[in-house]
Amino acid sequence: MERKRVGIVLFEDIEVLDFCGPFEVFSVVRLDEAKRRQEPSPFEVCLVAEHSEPVTTTGNMKVIPHYTFESCPPLHVLVVPGGWGTRRELNNPVMLEWLRVRAAECETLTSVCTGSMLLGFAGLLNGLHATTHWRSLSWMRDSFPEVIVESQKHVVEDGRVVTSAGISAGIDMALKVVARYFGEDTARTTAKHMEYPYPDTNERRVTF
Repeated sequence: MERKRVGIVLFEDIEVLDFCGPFEVFSVVRLDEAKRRQEPSPFEVCLVAEHSEPVTTTGNMKVIPHYTFESCPPLHVLVVPGGWGTRRELNNPVMLEWLRVRAAECETLTSVCTGSMLLGFAGLLNGLHATTHWRSLSWMRDSFPEVIVESQKHVVEDGRVVTSAGISAGIDMALKVVARYFGEDTARTTAKHMEYPYPDTNERRVTF
């Protein structure tokens, strides 16, 4: 089995569930539920940051990345989480250039919450449908006039680019990616293992 490598980007003041939610989904997938303890996930999940030092998240969790931007191997799936730290990273040319390079190489490009703003400022959403945290929808519209901003959808799929709404939406996004690669039955089994309701509808879960 060729495992699909998923790279999840880390940065200071990242929202915890933005990256932990997708990490959990991708890491607990099994193609044979009866061999859950014997076989690994078909996804190899890694955390990637600009530097090798521990990253401090929102809430003061310390996280050690597996790879730096320079040492990161090729990726099949790239996940860009959000959080308050995105505001700083929007002005980080190293981050934006790394995203451009890796986005061109990967099969599936995804974001959670305001991670889509990083994709937008890297020029990776022009002409596409996309979404973000409900508090940042106006920011997205004002910043990217060439992006069709979806305000009512929980997860927005436009070709190989998948963006999602705020924080917990990253779990739903990851389940959709699982379904893309290994089918809906596998995605549903993954959600059941997590005791998480499978997203049968794609309506945004908050009103605003």
